[in-house]
Amino acid sequence: MDQQQLEIATLGGGCFWCLEAVYQQVEGVRAVESGYTGGHVSHPTYRQVCEGDTGHAEVVRVTFDPSVITYREIVEIFFAIHDPTTLNRQGNDVGTQYRSAIFTHSEAQRATAEYVMREVAANKIYDDPIVTQIEPEQPYWRAEESHQNYYVDHPGQGYCAFVITPKVAKFRKQFAHRLRQ
Repeated sequence: MDQQQLEIATLGGGCFWCLEAVYQQVEGVRAVESGYTGGHVSHPTYRQVCEGDTGHAEVVRVTFDPSVITYREIVEIFFAIHDPTTLNRQGNDVGTQYRSAIFTHSEAQRATAEYVMREVAANKIYDDPIVTQIEPEQPYWRAEESHQNYYVDHPGQGYCAFVITPKVAKFRKQFAHRLRQ
């Protein structure tokens, strides 16, 4: 497939390892990369981002084939696999780097993300208000190599076993029809 026919979604839902582990299993997703965006430092390191002073969010950049899976479905999965109601936190991960955010690459993506977010709120899927930020894409920096394919490379590591594995299981159950064959 021609690269021009692929789209990119940039999503922050807490730790990028969790999102990466899920989106790597989605049919129609061609690539998932962990990185940083939304901050004010060029080429930030993981350590700098974790200290919380750069303004960056941990994100995944999902490259997908819109003829197989729509951006809307990518966003629906996003809202199902993390808690979009906790400001600057996911579980024990606390700080602005773990904020719930969608960085849109077009006006159509912004409109779709806002629509899905309103739908999730209207359906009362969560008890608390959604705090997900929807912003235009910003400079993106690829995370260090040690953060790419983290769950695949470290499935027995404590964080992977106790935090990521349940999120992957939830995705596989709720979106079985979207699993990569």
